[in-house]
Amino acid sequence: MKLRVYNLITISVLIVLTTIYGCKKKDTTEISIQGSTTVLPIVQRVAEVYMSKNPDVSLSVSGGGSGVGITALLDGTTDIAMASRQMKDKEKATANKKGMKIKEVEIAMDGIAVIVHPSNSISEMTIDDIKSIYMEGGVSNWSKFGGEDKDIVVVSRDTASGTFEVFEKKVLGGEKVRADALLQASNVAVKNAVAGSEGAIGYMGIGYLGDEVKALLVNGVEPTEANVLSGEYPIARKLYLYIRGDASDDINAFVNFVLSEYGQRIVEEVGYIPLK
Repeated sequence: MKLRVYNLITISVLIVLTTIYGCKKKDTTEISIQGSTTVLPIVQRVAEVYMSKNPDVSLSVSGGGSGVGITALLDGTTDIAMASRQMKDKEKATANKKGMKIKEVEIAMDGIAVIVHPSNSISEMTIDDIKSIYMEGGVSNWSKFGGEDKDIVVVSRDTASGTFEVFEKKVLGGEKVRADALLQASNVAVKNAVAGSEGAIGYMGIGYLGDEVKALLVNGVEPTEANVLSGEYPIARKLYLYIRGDASDDINAFVNFVLSEYGQRIVEEVGYIPLK
């Protein structure tokens, strides 16, 4: 009888302790982040560090392009949109129609490098040269610029990309990209396409540069952090996060971490230009 009583007491104590500690355990907060493949490396790395410091927060980060991320934010299917461009007027109009206030947060700067295969003898081009290649009916052979008699393979980002839109504005000046351009869904895809074709030309964020491709001087200026900051490099842009005006404290806490001294060090570590 005593043994049974003791067992009942033990079970009761375990139930009480389980209830107490179970109540103390905080539910995991899930935050989804989607958008620009240019901003992606920054946010992925910051998210890893943030989750290690905040184990009760789970961050899901995916690409797709600036337009995809902003659309997802407006549709309510993501919490934070990554963008390598500012919101368009039609996106702002959609937000207003839905009664949504959207907060824009600048997190870094970046340059768009124009790249060719390492074997290409061309090392410098002007904005007009690049435009003459990318526009409809444009130049199709490298010999036009003093290079080899080789067909130019034009590689571009797809139209959902903020990188595409900045390039279109700053280089093409409103002209449409030629119809035979090979459209790629990410910076990595552009780099791989150019690295795999001796006649290729492409463009991507300078944070993705590596030995696989050669970055051209544009208007005589190298695509470096210093030249982007000074304003000398002509194809540069700011990088953003977008959140709802009524975003939760957890979402705002992550955004503030990106802007913190720690977060900005990570921006620099992954090859981008910090704000401070």
